[in-house]
Amino acid sequence: MPSTIQVEIAADGDDLDALEQAILRARASELGEVRRLEVRLGAGYGDAGTRTSMAAEEGRARRRWTMLDRLLEALRSSTTTGTGG
Repeated sequence: MPSTIQVEIAADGDDLDALEQAILRARASELGEVRRLEVRLGAGYGDAGTRTSMAAEEGRARRRWTMLDRLLEALRSSTTTGTGG
């Protein structure tokens, strides 16, 4: 069962905007990495060992993307309900 993590950050409106942008940029970077690896794997790039390594890295990048997406959702939720700033 997943754990729930609570993070408290003191921030004003400009800080919240900057944080949201930072998360969006990181999320876009991870999604780009997932897609890049998917294309390479789909094209049959590399030998078996390389493909195994790429598949593992694709899974890690996808997990990072998912967690950044959850973080962004939590940030947006907290700011719309008034509990985040």
